[in-house]
Amino acid sequence: MSRFVRLCEISSPTGEERAIADAVRAELESFGLEVTEDDAAGPAGAGAGNLLTRIPAAPREDGSDPGYVMFCAHLDTVPHDGPIKVVLDDEEVYRSAGDTILGADNKAAVAVLMEMAARAAVDPPPIGLELLFTVAEEQGLLGAKAFDQSLLRSKVGFVLDHATALGEVITAAPTHIGIRADFKGVEAHAGLTPESGRSAIAAAARAVSEMKLGRIDDETTANIGLISGGTSGNVIPGHCRVGGEARSVDPVRVTEVIAEMTDAMIWSASESGCEVDVVTSKHFTGYRVEEESPALALAEEALQARGHEPVRVTTGGGSDANVFRERGMDCLLLANGTFDNHTADESVPRKNLSEMLAICEEIVTLAGARG
Repeated sequence: MSRFVRLCEISSPTGEERAIADAVRAELESFGLEVTEDDAAGPAGAGAGNLLTRIPAAPREDGSDPGYVMFCAHLDTVPHDGPIKVVLDDEEVYRSAGDTILGADNKAAVAVLMEMAARAAVDPPPIGLELLFTVAEEQGLLGAKAFDQSLLRSKVGFVLDHATALGEVITAAPTHIGIRADFKGVEAHAGLTPESGRSAIAAAARAVSEMKLGRIDDETTANIGLISGGTSGNVIPGHCRVGGEARSVDPVRVTEVIAEMTDAMIWSASESGCEVDVVTSKHFTGYRVEEESPALALAEEALQARGHEPVRVTTGGGSDANVFRERGMDCLLLANGTFDNHTADESVPRKNLSEMLAICEEIVTLAGARG
């Protein structure tokens, strides 16, 4: 999979997707395909727009239109220091040669979609393909959010962006709400007049100590991941910022947890003689895939045909599938056979790339047969 190596070694952290977008577009066009790039770069804070290529199905004898199926992968990665160098170890596993990420998230999927395009351009598939390459996914699914979904002709779609063993199908994902609070206290000299100060850091710390954090229940988590403030060790801090989140597959529960976190901050500020400004924002909306989902049926049948036992799982993370499902598409998130994403230990077995491709092609065959 030299294409996979080549893609991984093109640096593309969120906001710097221009080079990878140009490389993907050039290769797709070399297959004789038309590629469109939207104007998502601005609103998404990306280095390029989303790319879409459409490959019509082979003509049917009865003249009917088989329709389309969508496959999606994102072009951006998390930030990394230094260039990425890919190695294939003795166990036929792709890894990073250095201290950087590998970039298999999500270029393993990008490579699979590129090979699908190369084959379909020569041998038209039994159902039309819409291949979508999004940007700024790692910073809140921003590329998908900026994409005009009305452009798609597909009724079902598949996002290849879950870093676990092949066979897992994600049937539930959480709603994610972020929370940020700015505590405002009163600065004072810590050694001379500490009594006249009001510590914003102490107020924030007290608020955090009152919160239920970590795994709240089987479907709900909460976290405070950022706390910063103050100006010097000898000054009572007049400002402190706290950032965190809550996630739950249950949309009611996540709002309850965020409300409890907000209440803890307001209470602590009041008790500490400080002020606090709390802002919450929904990053993405969760979902549960219905039992009668055509996308779910296609994925599970394709996996079984390839010798995999489908495993339905709930994820605590988000993907572009959250965006597509919120807008009404029957879109399914699939495991892509990668591991330890966002770390220097990230890896993908070589055989998983070929098997991902085979699973996707089986989905296309089955979708074409169902028409």
